[in-house]
Amino acid sequence: MHLVSLTVPFWLGRSILLWGALCLPLIQGGCVSTPPVPQFQVGQIIEVKTGKRIPFHALTSRLNSVDVVYIGEEHYTPSHVEAAVQILDSFVAAGRKPALAMEMFSWDGQPALNQYTQHGALTQEQFLKESHWEQSWGSDYKNYEPLVDFAKEHTLALYALNPPRPLVRMVAKQGLQTAMRDPMMEKWGVKKDISLDDAEYKKVIFKPIELCHPGMTKKMYEGYYQASIFRDEGMAKVITGYLTRTRQGQGPLVSYTGGGHVQYGVPVPKRVRRDGPSSLQDVSIYLISLDPTREAEVQEAIDEGIADYIWLRNMGPGGPQPKCG
Repeated sequence: MHLVSLTVPFWLGRSILLWGALCLPLIQGGCVSTPPVPQFQVGQIIEVKTGKRIPFHALTSRLNSVDVVYIGEEHYTPSHVEAAVQILDSFVAAGRKPALAMEMFSWDGQPALNQYTQHGALTQEQFLKESHWEQSWGSDYKNYEPLVDFAKEHTLALYALNPPRPLVRMVAKQGLQTAMRDPMMEKWGVKKDISLDDAEYKKVIFKPIELCHPGMTKKMYEGYYQASIFRDEGMAKVITGYLTRTRQGQGPLVSYTGGGHVQYGVPVPKRVRRDGPSSLQDVSIYLISLDPTREAEVQEAIDEGIADYIWLRNMGPGGPQPKCG
């Protein structure tokens, strides 16, 4: 009978011995592998330029020197509204008097915003009716009530960012050139020389439009595009108007919109820089509801420089959402 000799290479033998040494204490339960640590976690604030995680006080320190803070949300997400309230509260706690501007209200509701937040002259029911909440936005008001209540409690100026809904619909249906001839445009002081020839804007905005409104015709997409640029020009008009009226040291203005209006500094921020004061300083904060199965999207947003900061927040009751404006 011949015994078969098994020769084990030196490097493999060392590996086996090492594995055995590591697993020996766990022999009864078997080897246990440590799960990987998630790359991203809820609550992290990421400085996009460096990729570093920073504490909240470092963010607010940066915000103290700016004129406009752009916050881009995912609609109807409570944790995003809470983040905006936290930022506003940091200014108030530091003795500042910030102003708040919200996409969820339109210009025709501005008198009601003034009466409600500055003078307490309306009940909530009157406020919602006279601010045209249902026509302008239409979702459950409780989604955004904490922001309005904060402005009311601290008598902060609250500005409506959106052009009136009938004007936006007119642009979507008729096209911008035709709609601009309507007398209503003159009434609201709409910028007359809005250009649709903006390759950078098209590159940025068409993706959210297609994500949020799949299956439309080319003509419908063009209508949405023109209405989108009309809205962003309108929002920029409100912000630049505030900047021209505000004395040095006042503010800043905190602009609260869907993320699509601030991404890459293009939709609204670029237009404010174009028309605003040359000394303008701004910061953009992009709020992302962290879905552990979609971490790659967070990394992509960092790599592409979607904003100055990304703040990871809890998902809302509706779960993950498409990146709509």
